[in-house]
Amino acid sequence: MDFFALSLSLLLIFVSLSVFAYKRKTISSIKLPPGSLGWPVIGESLEFLHGKPEKFVGNRMRKYSPDIFKTKILGEETAVICGPGGNKFLFANEQKLVSAWRPHSMQKLFRSYKAAAPAPVPHSREAETKILRSPGFLKPEALMRYLGNMDLITQQHLQTHWVGKEEVKVYSLAKTFTLTMACRFFLGIDDPNRVAKFVSKFDDMTMGLHSIPLNFPGTIFYRASKAAKAIRKELQLIIQEKKVAMSKGVQMQDILSHMIVVADPTGRFMPEAEIADKIMGLLVAGYSAVATAITFLLKYVGERPDIYERILTEHNEIIASKKPGELLEWDDMQKMKYSWNVASEGMRLTAPLQGTFREAITDFTYAGFTIPKGWKIYWTVSTTNKNTEYFPDPEKFDPSRFEGNGPAPFTYVPFGGGPRMCPGKEYARLAILTFLHNVVKKFKWEVVFPNEKIIGDMMPTPTQGLPIRLQPH
Repeated sequence: MDFFALSLSLLLIFVSLSVFAYKRKTISSIKLPPGSLGWPVIGESLEFLHGKPEKFVGNRMRKYSPDIFKTKILGEETAVICGPGGNKFLFANEQKLVSAWRPHSMQKLFRSYKAAAPAPVPHSREAETKILRSPGFLKPEALMRYLGNMDLITQQHLQTHWVGKEEVKVYSLAKTFTLTMACRFFLGIDDPNRVAKFVSKFDDMTMGLHSIPLNFPGTIFYRASKAAKAIRKELQLIIQEKKVAMSKGVQMQDILSHMIVVADPTGRFMPEAEIADKIMGLLVAGYSAVATAITFLLKYVGERPDIYERILTEHNEIIASKKPGELLEWDDMQKMKYSWNVASEGMRLTAPLQGTFREAITDFTYAGFTIPKGWKIYWTVSTTNKNTEYFPDPEKFDPSRFEGNGPAPFTYVPFGGGPRMCPGKEYARLAILTFLHNVVKKFKWEVVFPNEKIIGDMMPTPTQGLPIRLQPH
């Protein structure tokens, strides 16, 4: 028996080594992109997470190839496909060659329901997307109806937190504003105390979205996990409250209510834990990136009185065309062309979202190199936003880049593109412009620390919160 067990063990070892050797031979026989996989296990994750994204990407584009390079980040062999050609290729091949993939830290933070829920009926990512988008909440025609509420929420926020103050810290207030807006729009709640509970929790969780998932005290991921658990608990309480209200015939028009009552194409209603995770993802998307865009927009405008005056002129024309107390309408937003050029230049210079991941669903070739099935692909704005070939003098804040036809195709894609273009693009545009309109209407401002240090490379953060001095009109 001992001889038999030993023989079997040796056979298993031999087979395993043979399979490993075959895989290595198969991989080595194809032409992989140039680059380095870095250290064993961790690869180049530390440099990716804690170095400037454009520096991480730019150095490797110069060293290896301006089109593509390989690396190992967040535990995965990854190809970074670069430049406008790379953007176009990825956007055109969604669900053909690549599909969406989330880093393990995100999977753990947002997919907790999978372990807890009873075996659900399998459903596709397309079906999941349909559940979220079917009523068209994020389409222009739906946002058109919500625009008056956006204006009112912004006015109330400024009255509560800005009016009467000589100095405010933009970053924290921008987050309060965008979370208030997202809670009203996605959850249908407007209790300031309830919103205030979320702010610090969302900060902790978003910091952990791109982190090494080490779940023990003192780590970023540990704090993020605790925050996600607290947010999920509060969301499940809100879901239960909504179910009670709906059972009494109360009509609700928010995304959360829709997710509660609508089944997917298989006839399956989502469990509460799954709804909580999905709505948490929407809140993150409608909160941190928009708040970052608003923060740096006010920074750049506050440093440029000439740009401020042009924005003020544009908004004064809108104000003059309206009756006292009349709220913003769709046509007003279309008149804010220069303002959006300024906001766009702000997002180019300090991108609120650095990039996203894909997974190769089959072997494919790009720029003469093969990306094996299962490899991850990182798409990032860092390959174009600061590239002198597409944006001369890239560190200069220059909204005129967006006049006329604007930047060349696929060089400026802050919301992605193709089938997976950010569905909240129009929501973000309206939130940013509504906020800018109301701030400009009430104040002129100056940045207290023009050279304030920016940290948090995956999520840019001014170290002192971007304090500004307010000068009421």
